[in-house]
Amino acid sequence: MTAPQKQLHLAAHFPGVNSTTVWTDPRSRSQIEFSSFEHLARTAERGRFDFFFLAEGLRLREYQGRIHDLDVVGRPESITLLNALAAVTDRLGLAATVNATFNEPYDLARRLATLDHLSGGRAAWNVVTSSDAFTGENFRRGGYLDRADRYTRAAEFVATARELWDSWSPDGRSRPFAHQGRHFDIAGEFTVPRSPQGHPVVIQAGDSDEGREFAASSADVIFTRHGTLEAGRAFYADTKRRLAKYGREPSELKIMPGVSYVLGDTAADAAERAAVIREQQVSPQNAILALEQIWGRDLSAYDPDGPLPDIDPDPGSDFVQGRVKVADPLAVAAKWRALSQEKGLSIRQTVIETTGRQSFIGTPDAVAAELHAFVRADAADGFILVPHLTPGGLDDFVDRVVPLLQERGVFRTEYTGATLRSHLGLAEPVWKG
Repeated sequence: MTAPQKQLHLAAHFPGVNSTTVWTDPRSRSQIEFSSFEHLARTAERGRFDFFFLAEGLRLREYQGRIHDLDVVGRPESITLLNALAAVTDRLGLAATVNATFNEPYDLARRLATLDHLSGGRAAWNVVTSSDAFTGENFRRGGYLDRADRYTRAAEFVATARELWDSWSPDGRSRPFAHQGRHFDIAGEFTVPRSPQGHPVVIQAGDSDEGREFAASSADVIFTRHGTLEAGRAFYADTKRRLAKYGREPSELKIMPGVSYVLGDTAADAAERAAVIREQQVSPQNAILALEQIWGRDLSAYDPDGPLPDIDPDPGSDFVQGRVKVADPLAVAAKWRALSQEKGLSIRQTVIETTGRQSFIGTPDAVAAELHAFVRADAADGFILVPHLTPGGLDDFVDRVVPLLQERGVFRTEYTGATLRSHLGLAEPVWKG
């Protein structure tokens, strides 16, 4: 008897304010109006996707004291939007990115449990951390947290939230809770009964060694990125290997890299479209901004179509605020210089070549085959698609690629369950009474 094919999972990331989005395209619409979120979510549900994924922005990014162009219209709060989307979707999972550094377990556990009830068991929490004082200035504890402590706090945060969710039994009985730890000392009674999934799904975003270990110990899904099949297989094997020390099976953690895609009627057509999109994503201004994030210096006098600066980065600079700091800017600059010299690339061309998210480029059939190949080779369990258009960027994929994946027998034609855990093939957490 032939073994069943490994099924792949799909999620949709609302592009919002990031370097993937092409705002100059006339088809781009608002990143604030509810209609944009509704369109993308309904499209994802029409495609039988596992979940819809929202990012978080706790502070508007700045460039030389001015709000960054991509942030000028603001960044809405995730859980509020997802509660609204719960009313216009039926099966699609709803994932909110919420920071574990600048929130408290009782309040967030309550909000997520409420979303899980309102959606009938479709809530998910993407756990992220922060240690930068720039973001922290919007909060009472601004900048207090050492970088080394961020995952320690996050792990205790998740564990505490689960204690709160478990303070109600499946048959509707509540009991007082009490948690004493390094970061939290709380006691009382939780106000929300156990939700339809038991616990909302926990997603973790990150590729670092700390992030992998945190995912292995605490997460149901890891949102990652890798550029090649080989890199994906190495990440997959390393992260899945870590699960055993926590008494978990490999199937209990789904690995879903964030990817983009470009479709064309032919391979050449797709490649041409992809080149145009990358040029739109990396304008001359954005090329200089990307360079300044590495160099930590004012490079506005440099020509985007000229060579890279001959000066070295300033590793301790806070010139560009509100973005993740580069761990080793000197090494990155050396790598960029070598690439630029080897291929004769300008600043803008170098940024285009080095900052692109993993993309699947080709005809619908070729893209479907490549996605399947990644999953079959254990380089991923599925993918979180990050379209370049808001909100219609997912339409072509759902119309042209999803049917091909369904024909291959590797993606569902209908939802078979009602909860996000059922979509992902995850068991409901055992109640710890």
